[in-house]
Amino acid sequence: MRFGKLVLLAAGLLGRLAPAAAQGYGRYVDPMIGSEGLGRVFVGPSCPFGLVKPGPDCTSSPNSGWLPMPAPVTGFAQVHVSGTGGGPKYGNVLLMPFSGPLDRLDQAAPRETERAALGYYGARLKPSGIQVDVTAAEKVSFYRFTYPAHQPRALKIDAGFFLGEEPEPDAREAQQFVGSEIEVVSPTEIRGYSRIRGGWNNGPAYTVYFAAVFDAPVASFVTWKGATLYPGQQEQPDSGEKTGALLRFADGGPDSVKVKVGISFLSAARARANVAAEVPGWDFGQVLGQLRARWEGLLGRIALDPATPPDQQKLFYTGLYHTLLMPVDRSGENPLWNGPQPYYDDFYAIWDTFRSSNPLITLLAPEREVAIVNALLNIYQHEGYLPDARSGNANGRTQGGSHAEVLIADAYAKGLPGIDYPQGLAAMLHDATVPPGGNEEKEGRGGLLDYRRLGYVPSGVVRAGNRTLDYAYDDYCIAVVAKGLGETATYEQYRRQAGNWQNLWRAGYRDHGATGFIMPRDAAGRWLDSIPYGTSNIQKPYFPYTPLTREYPWYVCHWCGFFYEATSWEYSLSVPHQVPALIARAGGPAAFRARLDTLFARKYYNVANEPSFLTPSLYHWLGRPDLSSQRIHQIIDKSFNTTHFGLPGNDDSGAMSSWLAFQLLGLYPNAGQSYYLLNAPLVRQSVLHQPGGRDFTITARNFSPANPYVVAARLNGKPFPQAWIEHRDLVRGGTLVLEMGPRPAAWGTKILPPDGGTL
Repeated sequence: MRFGKLVLLAAGLLGRLAPAAAQGYGRYVDPMIGSEGLGRVFVGPSCPFGLVKPGPDCTSSPNSGWLPMPAPVTGFAQVHVSGTGGGPKYGNVLLMPFSGPLDRLDQAAPRETERAALGYYGARLKPSGIQVDVTAAEKVSFYRFTYPAHQPRALKIDAGFFLGEEPEPDAREAQQFVGSEIEVVSPTEIRGYSRIRGGWNNGPAYTVYFAAVFDAPVASFVTWKGATLYPGQQEQPDSGEKTGALLRFADGGPDSVKVKVGISFLSAARARANVAAEVPGWDFGQVLGQLRARWEGLLGRIALDPATPPDQQKLFYTGLYHTLLMPVDRSGENPLWNGPQPYYDDFYAIWDTFRSSNPLITLLAPEREVAIVNALLNIYQHEGYLPDARSGNANGRTQGGSHAEVLIADAYAKGLPGIDYPQGLAAMLHDATVPPGGNEEKEGRGGLLDYRRLGYVPSGVVRAGNRTLDYAYDDYCIAVVAKGLGETATYEQYRRQAGNWQNLWRAGYRDHGATGFIMPRDAAGRWLDSIPYGTSNIQKPYFPYTPLTREYPWYVCHWCGFFYEATSWEYSLSVPHQVPALIARAGGPAAFRARLDTLFARKYYNVANEPSFLTPSLYHWLGRPDLSSQRIHQIIDKSFNTTHFGLPGNDDSGAMSSWLAFQLLGLYPNAGQSYYLLNAPLVRQSVLHQPGGRDFTITARNFSPANPYVVAARLNGKPFPQAWIEHRDLVRGGTLVLEMGPRPAAWGTKILPPDGGTL
C-alpha cells in the first residue's frame, strides 16, 4: 500500500509538471498527424521556420528522428528536418538523461508514455521513470528532465551522433562523420561541435556548434573519444573521432534539471550568446508560452468557422503548422558569407514546395515569402546559381527543373514588394543559359545544352522527361517576369520556349483509350519504344517503355529514369501553364475528360506525387469545376485523416499539408501565376486576415453534405460566374459568397481559368 501511494504521488507530481494544453488555434495542431507511414513529419517543438528542432531520435535511421513505440529512444538531437524523403540529414548534438553510473555510452531507453502538442514534446522513459519535457526558442532548445526522487541525476551529451550513418564510407545520401569536439567549460556549461558531411544532397561538411547550460551543477563527469572513457578529463579536442560527455549532477537539489542548448552554425561562443539572448531565464512554461504565442499569430491569420468539426480544424491548422516549419531561417548564422540579406537553408526541395507550400506562405505571411525569395537571390549572388534544393549550407539535389524561377515569378505575379526583380530575372536567366557542369544534381539545369539545341532533353540524360516539362514551365516563369519588366526580346524567346514540352509529346501514341503522351525521344529525334534497362556495365538489356512504366529494377538508380517518381500517365498532365494547349494535344475537351476519368478510375493518379497536385483541378479548363471538386473531396476522404498515418505520402517540407489546407478552403493556386482555382470548400466559412486589417471572407451558403456543388457565387455583392479568383481580390479584402446546391449548375462553365499560352 505504501509503495502504491509513492507511485501515485510521483504520477501526480509529473502531471503537475506537464504543460497546459495549447489554446486558441494552436489547440488544433497535432504534430503526430503524418508521423507514421510515409509522412515522416517532425514531432518535436519548433518556432515557425525555426533553426532548432529538438526531438527524440530512435536509432540513426529515420529522417525525422522519431519512430513509434516500442522503439527505444537513443536520445534527443537539436536539428532535424520534417517530412522528407531520400536520405536523412542532421540529427546533431544528442542529449539523453539517465540514472545509472557513468560507465557506458549506450543509454537508449523505451518510452512508457509520449505526448506531442504545439511547441511541446514530452515522454516518460522506462524503467528509470525519467520525464522529459522539451520546448524551444528560435535557436535554443529547452529541456526539463525530471528524475524520480532519490535517483542519481545523470545526462549524456553526444557530439558525434547523427542520422543516416552507414558503414560504407561514401554511401550515397548517407551522412558521414567528419569530426567533433566537447569541453566541460564549468560545472554548469558544456560546449562543442559536430561536423558531418553528406546526407540527402551529398553536401560538403557542415558544423553544428552548441553550448549546453544547466540550472544544476555537475558534480562529476566522464568524457569520451571513440570508445574510450576519460573520467574527469575536461576536453576532448577534434581528432576525427566521436566525442561526448557523461555527467552526474550534484545531489540535494530539486528532482528536475533544466538544460538550455544554444545552437549556432558559426561558433560555440555564438551558440552561448544565443542562449543569453533568447532564453535568459529558467521558466519552462514561459518559453513554451512565448513559442505558442508566435504560432498563434500566424495560425490565426486564417480563421475557420468555429462550428467546423474538430477533425477538420485539426487537419487544417496542422497543415498550416507543417507548412511553416521549413525552409529554416538562419539569418545571422551563415558561415559562408556575411551581409544584411536574409539567409534561409533547408529548401528540401523547391521541386516539392513551389506548387502549394510557397503560395500558402505568401497568403499567410507575405513578408516571410519576400525574405525567402531574397534569400534565394542572396545565394545566387554568392554562389552563382539559385538552388532548387539546399541543406547544410550547400545546394543540391536538383530533382528536375530550376524551380526557384517559379518562386520569383509567383512573387512577381502576386505583387510582393521588396524584391529586386531585375536581379531575379538575371538569376533566372543564368539558370536557363549556363550549364552547371560537373555535378548536375547540385544546381542549375542538367542537360541544358541539349535542351537549348533540340528543344527537349533527349533520352539518355537522366530524368529527361520531367526535366523537359519542368524547364518549359520554368521558361514560362522567366517570360512572366521579363514581360513585366519590359524585356521584350527575353519575353518573346521564353514565351516560345514555354511550349517545349510539346517536343516530347508523342501525338499518335495510344494507351488505355488516351492518345498522346510525353515519351522518350533520342537526340536524333526518334521516338523510342524501348530504352536501356539501367546503367549496369555487364548487362545492357532494353525493355519496352509504356506510359505506365516505372524504371526501378534492382540495379537502376532511382534517380536516373526518364521520369522522376511517376509515370507518363501522371506527368503527361503536368503542364500547369498551358492547359488549353494540353487539352488540344490530347484530342479536345471530350477526349481530355475521358482521359482524366480513366486516370482516376484506374488509380493511375497518385496524390502523394507533387506533379499530380494540380491534376484533379484540370476539369476547370473543361468548364466542369463540379468534377474537380468531386475528385478533390474523394481524394481527401480517402487519403487524409487525423491519425499518425494521416498523410498519404512524404510531407516534403509541408507540400502535402499545404495542398490539403488549400483544398479545405476551396482554393488552389497555380504557382507562378496570379490566380487561385475555386472549388467547393469543405468548411462553411473562412476568414483570411490580410495585412493592414483587410479581411477576405469565403462563405459557403446552404453548406451541407446534401449540397456538395457550387451553383452560383457573388464577389463583394456582385455576380461572380467564374471558378477562379485573382490574388489581388483576396488581398484587397472583401467577401466571396458561394451558393451551394445538390446538383451542378452553370457556374464556372463559361469563363475558364487563364491560359498561360496567351501570356
